[in-house]
Amino acid sequence: QVQLVESGGGLVQAGDSLRLSCTASRLTSRTHYMGWFRQAPGKEREFVAGISWSVGSTYYGDSVKGRFTISRDNAKNTVYLQMSSLKSEDTAVYYCAARLIGMSEYGYWGQGTQVTVSS
Repeated sequence: QVQLVESGGGLVQAGDSLRLSCTASRLTSRTHYMGWFRQAPGKEREFVAGISWSVGSTYYGDSVKGRFTISRDNAKNTVYLQMSSLKSEDTAVYYCAARLIGMSEYGYWGQGTQVTVSS
């Protein structure tokens, strides 16, 4: 099975930057998208960013456009989320996810990493 492990979360102040990493094992040629989601306590899971594994096309949720950048290193099976101009509203558990070709939705998930932004 695909296994995803996130890292890089922590406590930062508003306006700071942080980079999250997600290293995947057992990725195959069937990998279609890698993405990041987040979930704050009592809130629904929210899409943050996604990237096409083969082409590198990116897309973002409206709340993070212009502040977050997703990227990937195919050779290292790693996807990154560079977060800038962080706001208290960005506080959440961030999850890495994978969607394979043939899947109708993201089907593999990491354990999550906590990001806390203090104001």
